Amino acid sequence: MQLQVSSKSMRQHARDVLLTSASNGDHRLNLIALAMHGGKMGFEKIIKMIDNLVVDLKTEQSVDDDKKVYCLAELDKAEDKKKGLDLDISDLEKAIDDAKESIATLVSELESLTDGIKKLDKSVAEATATRKEEHDDYVETLAANTAAKDVLAFAKNRLNKFYNPKLYVAPKARELSEADQITVNNGGTLAPTAAPVGIVAQAQAAQALAQVGVAPPPPPEANLAYKKSGEAGGGVIAMIDLLVADIDKENQVMEVDEKDAQQDYEEFMQNASDKRAQDSKSITDKESAKAETEKELESNTDDKKSKLIEAMETAKYIGGLHEECDWLLSNFEARKAARTGEIDALGKAKAVLSGADYSLVQVSSVHLRGAQ
Repeated sequence: MQLQVSSKSMRQHARDVLLTSASNGDHRLNLIALAMHGGKMGFEKIIKMIDNLVVDLKTEQSVDDDKKVYCLAELDKAEDKKKGLDLDISDLEKAIDDAKESIATLVSELESLTDGIKKLDKSVAEATATRKEEHDDYVETLAANTAAKDVLAFAKNRLNKFYNPKLYVAPKARELSEADQITVNNGGTLAPTAAPVGIVAQAQAAQALAQVGVAPPPPPEANLAYKKSGEAGGGVIAMIDLLVADIDKENQVMEVDEKDAQQDYEEFMQNASDKRAQDSKSITDKESAKAETEKELESNTDDKKSKLIEAMETAKYIGGLHEECDWLLSNFEARKAARTGEIDALGKAKAVLSGADYSLVQVSSVHLRGAQ
């Protein structure tokens, strides 16, 4: 059966088809529905309105599609950047803490090395003073022993003059200089020589013997009838020889001790010198390491400040993106489905106006697109 549809019924039919998708109150759909309700506007203008709205809806969907791609890409990029910045800040904080700890350790080590060098220098000064004192004592004692030996040799020679004349050695005659010879030839008197061997020499001999714990021998007596002169003198001379031997032995012991002490001192000085050079180099190296670490600390601190500012700016940017994009991303599918329904309804309404018969078609859709 063929249905004859009037122009008015076609408008009404098309309007009914369109309003099924206009439940959201989109003014553009309402405007087209209103045009269909009246009879003044021709079908061509209404169809053109429908075509224009379809183009607008597709454009709006394209904008939403592009905006969705932009939002997802920007949010992903910004969040990745924020994570990277947070990781960099965490690494910088650890590096800063490590640098501070290293600097504190280097400062402590430098103080210890500096204090050690001061103590080492003090030990060297004390050892040098002690060695000088020991050496001076050695030289003084050696000189005293040598003087004692000379005095004992003089005493022995004097005893030999009485007891063993053959062993007696007369003092050398004074050699006159040319000036002294002229003085003598002219009947002049020479200046006195150094203290001759005599009373002073005997006193020195007595002092030397007293230092070694032996009393000086008594002067020889004229009457030695009870003892042979050779036997009496031999005992004293033997004692002098024994004293000289003791002095020589003491000198040998002192020389060995002096040699050992000097060797120990030189070894100590060499070790101290090596130690000081090593510690001085360590101080130089640690001061260089400290300066480098301080430089790194300053750089890392500046980098951290810069990263913190960049991280805050990135967080602010992410917040702006959420404000701009969250509603769209949450409602994107609903808005897309709503536009698809509207475009479909507009197409059907256009088809009705163009002559298609939708009188038996039940059209329903749920409009989900929000306000523009």
